[in-house]
Amino acid sequence: MRMQLPLISVSAGSAGSSGASESHPGGRSALTCRFRCGDACFHPAPNTSANEYVGDVIAGALSRRSMMRAAAVVSVAGAAGAGLASPVAAAENTTVRGRTPSKAARGLRFTAVAPNTADTVTVPDGYRQNVVIRWGEPILRGAPAFDPEKQSAAAQAGQFGYNNDFLALLPLPGERGRQILVANHEYTDEVLMFRGYDAADPTREQVGIAWAAHGLSAVVVEEDRRSGKLTAVSRHPLNRRVTATTEFRLTGPAAGSALLKTSADPTGRKVLGTLNNCSGGTTPWGTTLHGEENFNQYFAGAGRATDKRYGIGAGASERKWERFDKRFDVAQEPNEVHRFGYVVEFDPYDPHSTPRKHTALGRFKHEGATVRLTRDGRPVVYSGDDERFDYFYKFVGSKRMKHGTGRAVREHNLSLLDEGTLYVAKLTGDSPALEIDGTGKLPADGEFDGSGEWIPLVTATGKGAVSHVEGMSAEEVLVFTRLAGDKVGATKMDRPEDIEPNPHTGKVYVALTNNTNRGVGTNAPADEANPRSANKHGHILELTERWNRADSTTFAWTLFLVAGDPNDPATYFAGFPKDRVSPISCPDNVAFDPHGNLWISTDGAQLGHHDGLFGVATKGERRGELKQFLTMPIGAETCGPLVQDRRVLVAVQHPGEISGASVEKPASTWPDGPGKIVRPAVVAVWRADGEDIGV
Repeated sequence: MRMQLPLISVSAGSAGSSGASESHPGGRSALTCRFRCGDACFHPAPNTSANEYVGDVIAGALSRRSMMRAAAVVSVAGAAGAGLASPVAAAENTTVRGRTPSKAARGLRFTAVAPNTADTVTVPDGYRQNVVIRWGEPILRGAPAFDPEKQSAAAQAGQFGYNNDFLALLPLPGERGRQILVANHEYTDEVLMFRGYDAADPTREQVGIAWAAHGLSAVVVEEDRRSGKLTAVSRHPLNRRVTATTEFRLTGPAAGSALLKTSADPTGRKVLGTLNNCSGGTTPWGTTLHGEENFNQYFAGAGRATDKRYGIGAGASERKWERFDKRFDVAQEPNEVHRFGYVVEFDPYDPHSTPRKHTALGRFKHEGATVRLTRDGRPVVYSGDDERFDYFYKFVGSKRMKHGTGRAVREHNLSLLDEGTLYVAKLTGDSPALEIDGTGKLPADGEFDGSGEWIPLVTATGKGAVSHVEGMSAEEVLVFTRLAGDKVGATKMDRPEDIEPNPHTGKVYVALTNNTNRGVGTNAPADEANPRSANKHGHILELTERWNRADSTTFAWTLFLVAGDPNDPATYFAGFPKDRVSPISCPDNVAFDPHGNLWISTDGAQLGHHDGLFGVATKGERRGELKQFLTMPIGAETCGPLVQDRRVLVAVQHPGEISGASVEKPASTWPDGPGKIVRPAVVAVWRADGEDIGV
């Protein structure tokens, strides 16, 4: 029996307002809240399911750690003091776990940057930086130089897009010292883009510019081997812009479904554009993946929408795009919104290829999509749904990757994400529920940990797809994936964002940014996997899949890091001494360096200083040693971290985006100084002596 889809819930308040207050509950400014996610946190959480929380199901077994170890960890966690902890340069000669290592973890041997509020990118002593590329710089032939007073949609379509997020660097064979940089452009902030912007009455040209500023950019970059500087190569044949009007191909089991057909596309297989691309991943076969996140905010007229769990507004949208293209009006095109919220695959080596949206990976607010291979060469993709009380997922492909460079090999590999099984995570704690009181106090066994399972939702084959969710067809599972997660009892998490497997150990790390609604009112209470009520600082979950196999359906889990002021007893850094770490709040995107250290970028830090990039050791004697590597300018978020042997890349997103800011009244002068418009940009950082990062 097919399910009856409930009507959409209507967002409270009128679209276009700046939010209920000047401060976002998760730490962002009201301006960021308004343009990035459509004031999501000012509306009721979309997940109203009655799923069990982690504390409802007790494994009954003691922790894998001994009680002696637990007592030591509790002692460390309980240490408290006044003010923010001061980061230690390298924590040299510190006794850790009974030994006295001589140096910090390899890859983290730099002087930690102190928390600050400077209007610049601050890097460690002995390091240098440069702006690789800014919003509006021309990258295609015929594109003009950037002029914010004379910007046009045609110009923007050939220029680097706005609000860069995910970054990837791919090799460029045959061109020494060059690589291909791929960047997401998550969203536009028209108040900071256009002088005299009228949010109630945007012009057709302004809307066209915004369409062109969304999407992706591919641009070849070149290294200056003498200085370490990285610069964009304008007008290279592989440079490309993908925008909100670029043609995409829908693939996988839901492609062609009646749920995806529109008046402009009766086939249900072709869609224009990609929106709100947040994080992503790089595949072993040389493509990039991009997660469509807060797509709901671009659509208006929710009265005829059928998917209540995605937060489509009832009135006009913030940007008023529906005035210029009816596909953004759900009342006129009820299925258009179903064509967003997927993982996009992009081939940077073929500037004429059609990007794909993979329906087999499900539809939700994908923060990103990261890939590793099973032992027999099949792809596994991890992705989080960035919403309060929503879930994280895994897709296990059924086809093996092929090696080679021919067209047939390329086409085979581009189909790998169309066949396989999509799973959602369910976690079980191993401590009594009474020991999880919402304060962040460790349970008696000394750590927040437990077991988990991957619950199958749908399996896609070359001949069709089979739903594993009672009452839902395979197509419904893939288009209304959140509802499928509700029905199978997935675990409600505190905004699961980026998910990355460690290439050295195989452990998987899940960034949970925050959830100020946790345990508040009638919302789900704190549990062992989300142990703090009104969680404003977030935490990081570490998964160990059974037998360390990517295709396993069970796993063990532990909280690797509980973020916040290290002087707060509710914080935890994998047992590392808390007087030897940097303060951190709101983990978002994560990446690994060549040594297996986890690098964490933050979004909306709640400790009174700017967002930044942090490195933390995941193994060995220094496990849990966390150090701040850089900080952001005023109003900016740290995005897209990429850590190579000799270079770190970050995307400086939405600089100057604080309440009350505008083109006329800028809050930041980064990156070009006073009198210049504030511009999101990509920054490269390297050691002045040319040696490897942090060694």
